Amino acid sequence: MGKQSSAWVTMQKKKRWQLMILLLFTLSTAMLFFMRSTANSCNTSSITTKTTTTAAHFNSDEEKASNPLNFMKSKLVLLVSHELSLSGGPLLLMELAFLLRGVGAEVVWITNRKPNEPDEVIYSLEHKMLDRGVQVLSAKGKKTINTALNADLVVLNTAVAGKWLDGVLKDKVSQVLPKVLWWIHEMRGHYFKLEYVKHLPFVAGAMIDSYTTAEYWKNRTRERLGIRMPETYVVHLGNSKDLMDIAEDSVARRVLREHVRESLGVRDDDLLFAIINSVSRGKGQDLFLHSFYESLQLIREKKLQVPSMHAVVVGSDMNAQTKFETELRNFVAEKKIQDHVHFVNKTLTVSPYLASIDVLVQNSQARGECFGRITIEAMAFQLPVLGTAAGGTMEIVVNGTTGLLHPTGKEGVTPLANNIVKLATHVERRLTMGKKGYERVKDRFLEHHMSQRIALVLREVLQYAKIHQPQSHS
Repeated sequence: MGKQSSAWVTMQKKKRWQLMILLLFTLSTAMLFFMRSTANSCNTSSITTKTTTTAAHFNSDEEKASNPLNFMKSKLVLLVSHELSLSGGPLLLMELAFLLRGVGAEVVWITNRKPNEPDEVIYSLEHKMLDRGVQVLSAKGKKTINTALNADLVVLNTAVAGKWLDGVLKDKVSQVLPKVLWWIHEMRGHYFKLEYVKHLPFVAGAMIDSYTTAEYWKNRTRERLGIRMPETYVVHLGNSKDLMDIAEDSVARRVLREHVRESLGVRDDDLLFAIINSVSRGKGQDLFLHSFYESLQLIREKKLQVPSMHAVVVGSDMNAQTKFETELRNFVAEKKIQDHVHFVNKTLTVSPYLASIDVLVQNSQARGECFGRITIEAMAFQLPVLGTAAGGTMEIVVNGTTGLLHPTGKEGVTPLANNIVKLATHVERRLTMGKKGYERVKDRFLEHHMSQRIALVLREVLQYAKIHQPQSHS
């Protein structure tokens, strides 16, 4: 602890905000490293970009005055989330809330589904919103209904949030639909249920994170449900200014890298391949670990000279040891690679991990990620990406230039293992891919790209709501 305190004091003298980053990281993850291996988301009218979990903030009056979302000032916006958790959908909606608050919009948040017992994550996230001026209301009740009726814009987040319309608004649904923007992130077939999306054709518009997902929804709703999509906008995500500030500060990156690696018990020259997603079968942590083990075998067989390699799985849940996570840990123990695999609890604070690793693995299965925000975050840190050739990842990663793609499923295990070996044995290629990824982020995946494009979407939705008078539908 003496060494860490000394480092913090040094950093405070150089840049006080870096101290806050490190302090936040330390406080929020003090227990996370305990989990070190012990046995261990179309008719496209607009393209947009968007970010992590922080609001847009402007360093000057000129920047604030030029914000393309300024027309939302004083508008009343109701945000409806199906849940409040550390998963992608709710965090993206929170980000939109902060962006709108940043230009003076009145923002109200409701969570449609909450557990009966107190939840620390929900408590923390709600207070994060309250601190930023976002009002938090109950999903039901007269005040919520009146807010929906009086709002200039209602954003439904995820397909599942559609259940809130009939469940709460009941006979007043038709009055609200013309001002609804439905933000859809799902790629799984079980979300295509009429009980979720029967009102989808009647809303002002749908906003979807990738072209692949938009096309999938267009075809699936027509073929399976017999309904049509409303006006659909493809909204690529983008990195926040806060994250970019850290990614572009070499001193901050170095401090975070040293801190995380020390906590994991790995050396500075060790190679870290990390997968950063909530641990679940759809995210492919199991196949990643199989590939990682296979890569270790290949290196031994070919007697390749590489630094010590480690797999880092960020996204565990220390409080809920799921069957799937138990499978992961059992595999690690069975293959006797405990010293090479590290499990870290899920966290909002991804920057320290991105600063500390060498390669990001985006291994989402089936149809892949709707977009995959962590991918562009990693590219901001000049990390190459090993990703599945599916979903939004193919709209981000340029195969052979900013990373390498492999098939989904078991067919992708050996190709991913080979790609791990390629990047482990070719330092220059790894570094060049990272630089190319950073250039791609700067070109199209920044907060200001999102603000410009999403403003076009919101203007069209507001115009639609103004023209279309409330009317009933069957």
